[in-house]
Amino acid sequence: MATLTHPSRLKAPRRPLSPRERTGARAWARWLTRAGVTPDTVSVASVVFALLASLCLWSTAHSHGWIKLLLFLAAGGGIQLRMLSNMLHGRVVIESSHNNTYREMFHDLSDRIADVAILVTAGYSMPAQSWGRDLGWLAALLAVMTAHIRLLGGSLGAPQYSRGPMAKQHRMAVMTAACVISVAEPVRGHVSIIGLALVIIILGCALTMVRRTLLIVGDLKRR
Repeated sequence: MATLTHPSRLKAPRRPLSPRERTGARAWARWLTRAGVTPDTVSVASVVFALLASLCLWSTAHSHGWIKLLLFLAAGGGIQLRMLSNMLHGRVVIESSHNNTYREMFHDLSDRIADVAILVTAGYSMPAQSWGRDLGWLAALLAVMTAHIRLLGGSLGAPQYSRGPMAKQHRMAVMTAACVISVAEPVRGHVSIIGLALVIIILGCALTMVRRTLLIVGDLKRR
């Protein structure tokens, strides 16, 4: 029978940053730390940005003209600010030496809230398509499942695999691109860019679940 790993040993692997990102993130993290900003505050900020993005997405279904276009751009901006907060969280943890286990739990929980808020409201942004809401809920469910599989593997002693093809940063990149492209989408067009993005996310998340599961199973079998 597999034994559960003690929580203190579970370390969520962070996405490797490029040298340019590392330099910028380190400078921002130091500034935030000196200002007294804690990792928990950064996690809360990521949720706030995600909720603002989701509010903009939901509002596009009830807006027209240039207001709708601005809302799509604001939604894309909110998603990117959410991801910026995610990137800074790890650096602030390092700079402030606040690497407590419960902070990782708090950070992971905030990520799940942000994912669900953005993906579900993306589905509600397509009132003309009756299947839009179903796509949003399905995308949110699969996004949560990819994280669940990662954490489940970690609890069994395997590495916490954050590989894609549709990990968190990939999902949000697809949604951001969809928001920007939707600005040029015909008002009366029959093809929804947001709907297409959700389909891509759903298929990618399904493949990610399979890939992470196989990696975890393979790792556990080799022990």
